[in-house]
Amino acid sequence: MSTESDAKFWDRTSTRYATSAVADPAGYERTLDRTRALLNPNTKVLELGCGTGTTALRLAGHAAAYLATDISVGMIAIANDKHAASPVPALAFRTATAEVLASEVARFDAVLGFNYLHLVHDLPGTLHAIRTVLTPAGLFISKTPCVGDMNPLIRLALPVMRAIGKAPHAGIFRASELGRHVEAAGFEILATENHATKGNDNRPYIVARKK
Repeated sequence: MSTESDAKFWDRTSTRYATSAVADPAGYERTLDRTRALLNPNTKVLELGCGTGTTALRLAGHAAAYLATDISVGMIAIANDKHAASPVPALAFRTATAEVLASEVARFDAVLGFNYLHLVHDLPGTLHAIRTVLTPAGLFISKTPCVGDMNPLIRLALPVMRAIGKAPHAGIFRASELGRHVEAAGFEILATENHATKGNDNRPYIVARKK
């Protein structure tokens, strides 16, 4: 499955995605609170894989500028509609990838990637692009489903679901592997946290600094 077919998948599901409930609301609020604490009124933020913009709309008021991006035109259209209804001056939405942005001039003090890294096709390449768009000592803040640590039935079901168009590409790796990839891309991991309300949902929240 290519990035283009992934984008079409998210376009098809964007309306349903926009109305879906957050699985762990308290855990989500912990993630938002922790992230706000890492931003300040001078921070220029890039969010990758922003979906329909819910997180961007919650965080953008705590930054100097906030660019929220996604590969899906459908997702960004819904995000822009939400933004029109509840404007945040610092916020803008755009269809783009980390790789495209790495070739541009703009640089950011913080890059956010929530429920994002497992969906990219080239994890080392995407992490390299993220490092490129960051200012010196900039922060990369992520929260990633580590499918390799989840129920084996999920790992077995994913290829079947992809084959019939019911799921996008999803990388299967453990949290320990993800940490090694982040460090190999030129980051220092400052914190790895679990924000789940109960137990461990195998979605580590990682704060990493560009070396």
